[in-house]
Amino acid sequence: MSYTAWKVEDGIAWITLNRPPANALARAVMDELDDHFETVYKDESIKCVVIHGEGRFFAAGADIKEFIDVADAKEFAKLGEKGQETFNKIEQSPKPVIAAIHGAALGGGLELAMACHLRVAADDAKFGLPELNLGLIPGFGGTQRLPRLIGQSKALELMLTSESITGTEAHAYGLVNRVCEPAMLLEEARKLAQVIAAKSPLTVARTLTLAKMSEGDLAVGLAEEIASFGDVFAREDRVEGVNAFLEKRKPVFTGK
Repeated sequence: MSYTAWKVEDGIAWITLNRPPANALARAVMDELDDHFETVYKDESIKCVVIHGEGRFFAAGADIKEFIDVADAKEFAKLGEKGQETFNKIEQSPKPVIAAIHGAALGGGLELAMACHLRVAADDAKFGLPELNLGLIPGFGGTQRLPRLIGQSKALELMLTSESITGTEAHAYGLVNRVCEPAMLLEEARKLAQVIAAKSPLTVARTLTLAKMSEGDLAVGLAEEIASFGDVFAREDRVEGVNAFLEKRKPVFTGK
């Protein structure tokens, strides 16, 4: 039985979480996400990815029922390691990944959304990391990604209180890029993905890599930016982009 759906349309891969009632991130779901991103990495026809949830939720967290079967702390840590490996694969994807969030993105669901490069949310969506209510802590990257996205002070407040915020509030905090009415969510995500998919895959991938390096040493990042700046100049996509601009037409990029 599959808990995710997969389709590719016009260069956009759509991954749909479908594990009723709350799209909890069970081991099987995580394995399927991992497999899908193996395809994303390898398939050159894919330019952008959108992840969303079927039904009432984006993803309401990890499957708490699976925790009961965990034998000891070492096994539980391995569960967290697996989650981090999958979400790191999403974050490091050379193709941009957009989370389209409705209903709730809680716990592991929010950690999945934060591993994506961009987030579009319904204005009434619910965001939070409630793990402390269970005597746990976020284990799929939440303690590291949330402060990077919204600042340490607000991130600590959300984690320590286990309180949730709405999509509108998440947008104000910088946690999501765009917010819209629930009925328009997938269309808004599609529009964003289409804009990105029309760009050169080469320069998109380079930009993702360079932006990630901004979390490290500035001098190292600047040096890599210059190296990439010179390299893309020698590529066919640069010639196509400049000629299309001068000829007042849309460019057709090939990633070369």
